[in-house]
Amino acid sequence: MSPSEINPRSFDSKTFRDPLEKAIKDSAAALMAKQKADGHWVFNLEADATIPAEYVLYLHYLDERDPETEKRIGVYLRDIQEEHGGWPLFHGGDFNISASVKAYYALKAIGDDIDAPHMKRARDAILAHGGAATSNVFTRTLLALFGQIPWKGVPIMPVEIMLLPKWFPFHLDKVSYWSRTVIVPLVVLMSLRPRARNPLNINIQELFPIPPEKVTNWYLDEVRSNWAYVFRALDRVLHVVFPFFPKGLRSKAIDKAVAFVDERLNGEDGLGAIFPAMVNSVLMYDILGVPKDDPRVVIAKQSIRNLIVDEGERVWVQPCLSPIWDTALATHAMLEVGTPEADASARKACDWMVERQITDVVGDWAAQRPGLEPGGWAFQYANPHYPDVDDTAVVMAALDRVDPQAYEESIRKGAVWLRGMQCDDGGWGAFDAENTAYYLNHIPFADHGALLDPPTADVSARCVSVLSVLGKRHSDVTAHHGVDYLLREQEKDGSWFGRWGTNYIYGTWSSLAALNAAGLPHDHPAIRKAVKWLESKQREDGGWGEDGRSYWTDQPHGEATVSTPSQTAWAVLGLMAVGEVGSTAVARGIDYLMRTRNEEGLWDEAHYTAVGFPRVFYLRYHGYRQFFPIWAMARYRNLTTGNAGPVMHAL
Repeated sequence: MSPSEINPRSFDSKTFRDPLEKAIKDSAAALMAKQKADGHWVFNLEADATIPAEYVLYLHYLDERDPETEKRIGVYLRDIQEEHGGWPLFHGGDFNISASVKAYYALKAIGDDIDAPHMKRARDAILAHGGAATSNVFTRTLLALFGQIPWKGVPIMPVEIMLLPKWFPFHLDKVSYWSRTVIVPLVVLMSLRPRARNPLNINIQELFPIPPEKVTNWYLDEVRSNWAYVFRALDRVLHVVFPFFPKGLRSKAIDKAVAFVDERLNGEDGLGAIFPAMVNSVLMYDILGVPKDDPRVVIAKQSIRNLIVDEGERVWVQPCLSPIWDTALATHAMLEVGTPEADASARKACDWMVERQITDVVGDWAAQRPGLEPGGWAFQYANPHYPDVDDTAVVMAALDRVDPQAYEESIRKGAVWLRGMQCDDGGWGAFDAENTAYYLNHIPFADHGALLDPPTADVSARCVSVLSVLGKRHSDVTAHHGVDYLLREQEKDGSWFGRWGTNYIYGTWSSLAALNAAGLPHDHPAIRKAVKWLESKQREDGGWGEDGRSYWTDQPHGEATVSTPSQTAWAVLGLMAVGEVGSTAVARGIDYLMRTRNEEGLWDEAHYTAVGFPRVFYLRYHGYRQFFPIWAMARYRNLTTGNAGPVMHAL
């Protein structure tokens, strides 16, 4: 029977029921085998070429080379080079100038001959796209630190911003957590302008069609607002007056930056628990003359090494670690499986997560929500200044489902914090409330357009979902305010945007789960429109797929050249949440998941199905292909067995 011939009746017979049950059992066993002894899961988190390339250049900056590790990183970088000659932002993606310049520079530093075929192809592609001078601001900053371009090629970001009052148009409280932790140590570097040690004196002048010192226009990002002209004019003025900033003021600002980093250094989990901030912290200590054996330097370097993934012949570096997110989502899959072994696995995971609730640190989020009781969870093993509402909601939903009495106090604290983080428009951002100073996305430094953390549909949906099922079901006023936000955010075609997962399939699953949890009738027009959209995007093989191109406005929503297990699971879960368990589309999706299991009993997925920053930074969660399909298959089994009613869970 071909995938297009599958229908719900096909699954009524023992011929299909037995293989489905076996697939769920075997896949769940494979997933449980990956659970750590203390109860948590953690899977690799992969980004693009920029992170491993930056790691190599970080070692060369400090003259702390590791030739053996660098050699194996070189294997990885060559493996992911695309046919177009450069490096993309996601598997199979288009050429990206910044990723390609960093990868080329790293490979040259590792020792690759620039006349080798792969280097020539890369160089030709980079030059065809305008050369290294057309890279983004973060790449150009790296090039300035290595002396490859003059500092006039980088926007002015003086360390004196540390002293600005909160009412000023720019203030650290007005930007996102990830921007804040990256910027603070970086502005020390951008102000003191050190030079990388670069022991092999590796340069990449061959990537500049015009010598960098002769480039006259470094404002390369598209003008999207008149604010851009204002900020560019200000940047030109700052370039002129920058050398004359008072030394005393600079010293005071540097002290404040160091204090900020010291307070948030976060042990072996690192500043902000994200790679760019960790590296910047080490380089900041270095230029300030902090000794190598200083505990801050030692532990900051270790936090970076903890991100290395050793695959034997090749090595790559993660942007961060995702244990709480992985554990929470895997727990939901186990709860759906529902065997005694799976339930025990879920409870063990919940016990581990409860221990990591942040209740004793008032983080940066308090700048907008002073007096709010802490109670959230972070994404990483530890990141106490930066819990996020998405992880908090998913963890709470798992705790509530496993044992609401045993975890009552954790759930209460989480709910207080979650409600307090709601924005005025009814939505939620990921880490901060009211982080919507949109004009800041037009400063020259912010050419990546990801300086802020405004409310988004996917994060808001998770909050609506869990708050709707706590206490008296469907009656939470905060959740209903969130529902209004979601209904306003629905796209004209019926989908929802996915800020943190790719893309409209992810956002639509999240929103449908929320609307169901909040008690909207399944015949609500918004739900019917979303169902129609999801069904229209199903592929011939029964699966769903969508790639990172959908984040550009001129690209289609919900489409790709391949189906993926994780996105198929999202689509099926979304449809089942709103009563479509008996539909042909769901049956075909389940069939796709059953057919595509690998020998391990799980799934393969080379494509990236998540995003850090749309159009800038994409992610491949290696756990997504493992737990989401189990979740979907087990839920289908549960809803089509006996007299099962509608989905009663938050997610």
